[in-house]
Amino acid sequence: MTFILGLTGSIGMGKSTTAGLFKKYGIPVYDADQTVHDLYRGRLAPLIEKAFPGSTINGVVDRSKLSIHVVGQSEKLKQLESIVHPVVQEEQDRFLKEHFASPIVVLDIPLLFENGKDRLCDAVVVVSTDVSTQRQRVLAREGMTIERMDALLARQIPDVEKRRRAQFVIDTSHDIPHADRQVLSLLKALSGRS
Repeated sequence: MTFILGLTGSIGMGKSTTAGLFKKYGIPVYDADQTVHDLYRGRLAPLIEKAFPGSTINGVVDRSKLSIHVVGQSEKLKQLESIVHPVVQEEQDRFLKEHFASPIVVLDIPLLFENGKDRLCDAVVVVSTDVSTQRQRVLAREGMTIERMDALLARQIPDVEKRRRAQFVIDTSHDIPHADRQVLSLLKALSGRS
């Protein structure tokens, strides 16, 4: 039976890098963010354009145009989520069926706890670092502002609560080899489970 490991962490914690480390060891990783990105270039684009006219360019969802429709408007955000979430769930289900014979799979979902997806997982690993490092990483992103960062963080459960709820924590406050050793140690521990 496949062991489903949820992978999450607040913005700037190093989750994407950690997901890459799991892939390095041959673990299938479902990337929710990449799935949404792909769907915005594919089957979700016409549905979103219909609900939010002017949110696409050449058949691709333009996130900045879409944000004009939904940012600060909870009803519109719920409407968008009602379009996106079922399709993303289909893709996640397809991934799990495709990898049903794998001993371990990783579900890389940024809002794992917030969306209740942790209930699908046998265990959860949270990627974490100190607040100073997190802010430095986030503010180094192109187009990022303190206001936008604060808005993103406001949608997420605080890091301390995520760590409390997780079975495992990967500390990314050091270098990548340090995180890599933690991932390898975690995989060794999971391979010895009953």
